[in-house]
Amino acid sequence: MTKTEIFDQIKKMIVEQLDVDADKITMTTNFTEDLALDSLDVFEVIDKIEDEYDIEIETDDALATVGDLVDYVATHQEASED
Repeated sequence: MTKTEIFDQIKKMIVEQLDVDADKITMTTNFTEDLALDSLDVFEVIDKIEDEYDIEIETDDALATVGDLVDYVATHQEASED
């Protein structure tokens, strides 16, 4: 799966889960600064992504932006396919 496909899926999850305007979500969108999400909101998104991609996301990793999360998923998805 490409990063673009992962981004599109994550964007859709964020919009559905948190009722966020899709136009606000780009690779550089910061969860707390741009979307005003609190830690519980971010946890809900991460939990849904873990289920969708069958990976475990370490919450202590620096995942401040949507792009950080896309990169994390892409890297760990590739590792699980090996």
